[in-house]
Amino acid sequence: MKKKYSFILLLLMCLPVLAQQQQQQQQQQESVQNSTDNIFTIVKPDYTLSPYTGMTKQHWKDAALYLLKGAFGYIHNLDDPMKFPKQLGISYPKDEGKVPTEKLEGLCRTLFVAAPILKENPSLEINTIKVADYYRYQIGKLIDPSSPSYIVPRSKNGGPNQNLVEFGALSVSMLIAPEILWDPLPQVQKDALAKTMISYADGPTVPSNWKFFNIFVLSFFKDKGYPVNEKLLVDYLQKSLDHYRGEGWYNDNPAFDYYSMWAFQMYGMVWSEYIGKKYYPEFAVKFETNFKDLKDNYPYMFSRSGEMIMWGRSISYRIGSIIPFPLMGYEQDKDINFGWMRRISSGVMKQFLEHPDFMKDNVPTLGFYGAFEPAVQGYSCRGSVYWMGKAFLGLMVPDNNPFWTATENEGAWEKEFVKDTVYHEFQKSSEILITDYPNIGAAELRAWCNVPVINASEKFRGSENYNRLSYNSAFPWQADGVNGEVAMNYVFKNNKQEWEPFRLYTFKKFEEGVYYRDVVLETNSNIKFNLAEIPLANGILRVDKNRSTDPIAMRLGHYALPKLDAEIKTTITKVKGHQATIIDNGKYQLAMIPLLGWDKTEVVAAKGLNPSSDESAVIDVSVNFTPQKDTSAIYATLMLWKKSGEKWSDKELLPVKKIKYSEKENTVRITMVNGEKKIVKYN
Repeated sequence: MKKKYSFILLLLMCLPVLAQQQQQQQQQQESVQNSTDNIFTIVKPDYTLSPYTGMTKQHWKDAALYLLKGAFGYIHNLDDPMKFPKQLGISYPKDEGKVPTEKLEGLCRTLFVAAPILKENPSLEINTIKVADYYRYQIGKLIDPSSPSYIVPRSKNGGPNQNLVEFGALSVSMLIAPEILWDPLPQVQKDALAKTMISYADGPTVPSNWKFFNIFVLSFFKDKGYPVNEKLLVDYLQKSLDHYRGEGWYNDNPAFDYYSMWAFQMYGMVWSEYIGKKYYPEFAVKFETNFKDLKDNYPYMFSRSGEMIMWGRSISYRIGSIIPFPLMGYEQDKDINFGWMRRISSGVMKQFLEHPDFMKDNVPTLGFYGAFEPAVQGYSCRGSVYWMGKAFLGLMVPDNNPFWTATENEGAWEKEFVKDTVYHEFQKSSEILITDYPNIGAAELRAWCNVPVINASEKFRGSENYNRLSYNSAFPWQADGVNGEVAMNYVFKNNKQEWEPFRLYTFKKFEEGVYYRDVVLETNSNIKFNLAEIPLANGILRVDKNRSTDPIAMRLGHYALPKLDAEIKTTITKVKGHQATIIDNGKYQLAMIPLLGWDKTEVVAAKGLNPSSDESAVIDVSVNFTPQKDTSAIYATLMLWKKSGEKWSDKELLPVKKIKYSEKENTVRITMVNGEKKIVKYN
């Protein structure tokens, strides 16, 4: 009997402990729940100030807190690192040696989100953790040799690495919130931190936007009274300016991409505002002058509803692309349409933060909407995504700034653009063409790509991130498939019997609405084309000349459509002797009409290749090219689009009335149904 009562007593004593453990497990599960239960919601939207998005500065703060709470779901005490579940695939770490850097990324990058909030609310608590205390504690661990998070100072002959990047990021946050992140540190920690961080900054770097990481570290510690290599600092400032090409674009050596605009321009403006004006006014003036140029073209790269284009590497940083817009608030420029700039910025936030696939395990995925391996680079870990937190540096712009007080509007889309017309912003220095389509409210761009991938250390520079014929805000790029599935590019059956895309482009000119490039196949220089594309009100007319001297099987793909709520419908119709193939996913329709050169049209289903859905479809045209047979070798193709539910007229499906190639003149003369005449001049 005594044993029975003893057991009952023991059970009663254990019940509270078991209940507590169960509660803790439940809380932990809830803190890392999937995105389907955790989508950002705009509370009390303000449709008076922001009639299109409902978002105000307060909602930007809410968005930052939303991201930060997700990250702190993994923090239960001060010793827990900002380390998140690894996304299966090519991202690092693949061994324990990279874990300290992974933790450093998580710490420094989430700090981009936290620093502006802590600036206003230093006592912020999340998950019972005092956020400021956590970051200061973890910063101290970076210089503690007994800590698993310890970062070894750069050796005397050490080269640049990821630690330099993250210390540059840490410097930016300490620069904007020193009273939170720097001033409270004990002097011994300050000195040790200076020694470690300067060891990386006072040394080699990568000849790209990386120079700014050296610049920010050296600038911060100079401002705090530490001796730094000022000669090197000035050298890196000048070399960063040397990347400028005009019209807002820097070259990121070798590429043009979002980094060429938002990263360079953000670094230049933030550095000028916090350091440059004080110590190096001549450099600050140059960065600010370059910054002024972006307002004339960068806003046109976003759709009418404020969607960004999927293009270039590190696309997982997503909303980071908007940071130049709030930073315009530092300019005293009355010609800037701040209501449009905020409408774009908040639109991009909604594009991702409200998407059900954006978050998994309470952390943004590596991808575009959800996880998408073709868009991931090996230098990224799961915490890398918080580089997008740079968008929240815009919160440092004062409340009374016109960026926050102007009423949202749609800028050029409502005041300049007319239906059934197409608009271009051509960047002569970078050779980038931005095109806007009022009929569907989409933005599109054509940009540089000329990087081999064979034996390359950075194969992504010649991948779909850069090698598509064009990139459109309405139709995110689809990856190529091993069976020849292709969207918005050519692929060829090479000597290895593999489908190989074009990637080695040479820009020629943009003239009278025609964008010209030459291109060769990497594995066979005998496969070469003169490319010419003409954006139309409802799509693109391609008139490409095949100058190849070897026979080859080839395909050309339209943009792809993801499967949404219902099956993708296919319709085939005839228009004046031409076959039009149309696919419809309930949101958009795509139509492809071969005019010259092609033998076959087919709708190709794909799995796992599209960033918006596991299932997708694309319209391809194909032919087996024979040089002796196809002497003129002109491939003319209409690649059109409409919103779902809208009917196609014959004039819309076949806007071309007549097309004629002159071998003697090396031109194609085109007469449109509306009477307009166009001439494609390959020479």
